[in-house]
Amino acid sequence: MPGKAFLVALLTIAAVAGMGRLLALNNPGGFSWLTEPRKTGWPAPTSEAPANAEPPGAGAIGSAEPSADALGYMLVSVAERYEQSIRYPEYSLPLSPEQAIAYQGNRYEPVELPLEGNGVFTVTLEKYRYTQQEDILVAASLTGAQVIGSRLEAHLESTETRTKADSESLTSSDEPGYFEGKLQAYGEPGEYRLIVEATVDGRPIRHASTLTIEPDLGEFEGLGDIRVRGNDLVIPVVFQPENGGYFALSAQLFSNGKPLAQLLGERQLDGAGGSIELRAHGSVLADQNISGEFHLKHLQIRRLPARPGDRTDHAFGPEEGYSFTPPDLDGLTNTPAGNPESEQRAALLRQLADKF
Repeated sequence: MPGKAFLVALLTIAAVAGMGRLLALNNPGGFSWLTEPRKTGWPAPTSEAPANAEPPGAGAIGSAEPSADALGYMLVSVAERYEQSIRYPEYSLPLSPEQAIAYQGNRYEPVELPLEGNGVFTVTLEKYRYTQQEDILVAASLTGAQVIGSRLEAHLESTETRTKADSESLTSSDEPGYFEGKLQAYGEPGEYRLIVEATVDGRPIRHASTLTIEPDLGEFEGLGDIRVRGNDLVIPVVFQPENGGYFALSAQLFSNGKPLAQLLGERQLDGAGGSIELRAHGSVLADQNISGEFHLKHLQIRRLPARPGDRTDHAFGPEEGYSFTPPDLDGLTNTPAGNPESEQRAALLRQLADKF
């Protein structure tokens, strides 16, 4: 990850410099890297001097270079952002409330199909990924149109083979325009289309959305011995897999409802099971007003492909997560993770910035 971040930083610098030169060549005498007026006497755009007015000498051929100050400022900004990103190890990243929602791995966003006359056909599911044989509760709503019949037909079909995995009728609920029903996640693991059919104003309407069916990867069996090791709070999560493989586990750590960190751990597990360690680094825990129990939520485990072409399988921990009382955290410190390679890259970016 740090290597990718460094590469992105360098590409950003190259792109900014290249775009600046391109704009300068295409707009001789008129392009400025700075928002303040240029020293050539051509004023900054105002209501009296429109921004698209042609500056003096615009027709002349020139090769204005981007401002060294502006390029230096951009290099300093990139260096500072990179230094901030490498403060935290890859396995323990700070988490804002907005990120906590975005990183949840099994959220389904309802799909809305616009209809004539300002109508909307909406299908809603509890989640996006289902385990084989699991119930799929489907809710649909139709507004702004005349629905013929008291039922909608729902079909689950494989995206790859187009074979039907299950079919069911959605019946109207007590509230007009709302329908609900239940299918089952039959079929092999993969991506599926959920098609809901209705008759609106005498015409058939099809609403399509996607979901995935996952194999049964195994069972979460709670937490192991939670302890402090070095500058990490170590949280072992016990998992009993149906079949062995290489597993990646992620979860979110909360304190009193406040998100603290996104945690990641990986390990090879065999059929006998074991624990995967999640570690919360001191940089996300120290110097914070933390009291009471911790809460580990939104656990997601992935079985990574054993060979190229295999799919990544997903499973999820208990919806309520796990609560625990942490050990004494006074020994944790808010110090950077200290990756030597990342620090060398940050120093190189600083050296580049200092040349301007």
